[in-house]
Amino acid sequence: MTDLQKIQIEKANLSDSKILTEIAFAAKRHWDYPDNYFEIWKEELTITERYVNENIVYHASLDNSILGFYSIVENKSNFFAGEIFVQKGFWLEHIFIRPDFHKFGIGRQLIKHAKMISKDMKIDNLLIFVDPFAAGFYDKIGAKFLYNSKSSIPDRLIPVYDLKVQ
Repeated sequence: MTDLQKIQIEKANLSDSKILTEIAFAAKRHWDYPDNYFEIWKEELTITERYVNENIVYHASLDNSILGFYSIVENKSNFFAGEIFVQKGFWLEHIFIRPDFHKFGIGRQLIKHAKMISKDMKIDNLLIFVDPFAAGFYDKIGAKFLYNSKSSIPDRLIPVYDLKVQ
């Protein structure tokens, strides 16, 4: 059993980009998506040093091993990414946990931390494109379903949620 008291949440370093990318891909692969989806998601799931430098990125670690991470990005205006409408505001863009550490409460700890950081930055809410397999998690933490959005995967919809910070 993982001792949640020993998990540390720290700002990600540029040098963490490779392991964060590995965690993002592993977490998505956990849901047995077809391989061709990962070609479409390749850029989206790749966490670069530039991404870490330009956004709010924190990771959870235990005994110097990174177990998961989250990132918050600001969209300063509404825009379309292909056919996907992305509205102005702050987005919880990523939250991924290594599959072997799912169901240990690490996601809840990361959400609690993301809300604390957001509150400190005077951010009222976080918008989230939610993987359909994770919708139950967001329901449990009090995020509210807003609408279904087109996905980067053709003929697939994904829910958009709103998480109040206060």
